[in-house]
Amino acid sequence: MRGTLLLLLWLTAITPVAHAADWLSWRKVGDATLSWGPFTVYTSQLRTPDGRYAGPAQDQALIITYKRDIGRQELVDATREQWRAQGILDRSPQSETWLHMLQALWPDVTAGTQLAFVLTDRQGQFWYRASAAQKTFTPLGPRQSEAFSAAFLAIWLGPRTQYPELRQRLIGGEK
Repeated sequence: MRGTLLLLLWLTAITPVAHAADWLSWRKVGDATLSWGPFTVYTSQLRTPDGRYAGPAQDQALIITYKRDIGRQELVDATREQWRAQGILDRSPQSETWLHMLQALWPDVTAGTQLAFVLTDRQGQFWYRASAAQKTFTPLGPRQSEAFSAAFLAIWLGPRTQYPELRQRLIGGEK
């Protein structure tokens, strides 16, 4: 009995790493760069199991590699602004709760930091890697609800995104 319990605890501990390995092996759909004037803010990449984008409900991984230092409050404020522009703040009463959760969850990022949002079975999970020198991603917080996951990915992939060219590149369209 004790051996079984230890085995279960060990399997639970390694599960996030196994899941990270799964989505890291997915095929690239597209990539894009967000610049502000002459400055690159981040590069982004969308991956799916088969390398094709079939819509918001499919399993997918959005990986963002930051090219400059950005504080967590700035990241949350940018999320708020994107949700406001898309009408998500008005349509989703829980959006303020989500923003508070992000404030507690996200770290400050520096050049080279990677944040990923991985959607499987319509629920998302944040992952973090401090730099490319770090071999593995670390999960951030619990899996997120379907509603949050859809709202978060809509910033980049939704039809009302404020960055339609970025969306087109991510989903594999013309560059």
